Amino acid sequence: MSRTIQTDTDSNEKKPANNTKNSAIVTDRTREDVSIENILRPKTFEHYVGQTKTKENLKVFIEAAKMRGEALDHCLFYGPPGLGKTTLAGIIANEMGAKCVITSGPAIETPADIVAILSKLQKGDVLFIDEIHRLNRQVEETMYSAMEDYAVDVIYSKGETVVSRRISLPKFTLVGATTRAGLLTAPLRDRFGMIQRLEYYSVEELTTIVHNSAHILDVEIEDEGEAEIARRSRGTPRLANRMLKRVRDFAQVRYDGVITGEVARKSLDLLDVDALGLDRVDRNMLNTIIHKFSGGPVGLDTLSAALGEDPGTLEDVIEPYLIMQGFINRTPRGRVCTERAYNHLGLEIPD
Repeated sequence: MSRTIQTDTDSNEKKPANNTKNSAIVTDRTREDVSIENILRPKTFEHYVGQTKTKENLKVFIEAAKMRGEALDHCLFYGPPGLGKTTLAGIIANEMGAKCVITSGPAIETPADIVAILSKLQKGDVLFIDEIHRLNRQVEETMYSAMEDYAVDVIYSKGETVVSRRISLPKFTLVGATTRAGLLTAPLRDRFGMIQRLEYYSVEELTTIVHNSAHILDVEIEDEGEAEIARRSRGTPRLANRMLKRVRDFAQVRYDGVITGEVARKSLDLLDVDALGLDRVDRNMLNTIIHKFSGGPVGLDTLSAALGEDPGTLEDVIEPYLIMQGFINRTPRGRVCTERAYNHLGLEIPD
């Protein structure tokens, strides 16, 4: 059985520093959220729902690597957050019977940090680097030889002499994840043997995920409740599971503990998540474009300043779903709201 080791924390509490200068990443998730996410996370392809093409390809590649007795080629997964990139890394390790070491780009500050991680790997181990596009230049250059030659060069001072020493590494598998594939340099991207884009999930797939998660959490839920949560989950399993947990709270406190369609609707309405999965931030973005910028076009930086949101958050987290749903269009001059956005907000379409 494989083991998973995390080199940074998924909670919003910082741990004492260890060998790396930045051993903790601050996120908006609580320890309870992370713990439950780990429980709900599939461990095998058999239990992994969605991403059918990527899943089938990986099965073939893994089986071939096992038949040859080799480590799996390096893999890069890209796409919006919450679609299962970390989960796939864990499944790859499980299927290969290997250990999975998890870290993230911002946590690796110096070449010495990545060398310390790499030197502890065993043959066939999986190293998962989330937000790999945020590796700094020096660390990235260290990764080139590690990925291609399974060796790293360490430079250190010995008296007045600068000494270079090459350290051999076991053949490992790097799994990189990014929401912004365009920010990866060509030399790094080209060293991945498999590059897979993860797509948004269908309502049917999310309904299955909600059903499975409810069973694991021992939550009583009806078919309509599952479908309602799935429809409002923005095509994202992470959000589906998060909404299930919050609706469960409402069901336990205000109702009889059973998540019906009506309970799910009322609960998600109270959470400001509408019928298409848009929350207050999404609607605020659409209203800002419409009311402050006459429906657009408006540039990303200008929109970011008007909303008080980070441009990366707008581009990576909020905007993709709005584009997919046909609420905004990207043009050379900026973002433009569509007729569908006006209709959804109940606003009159300008002449």
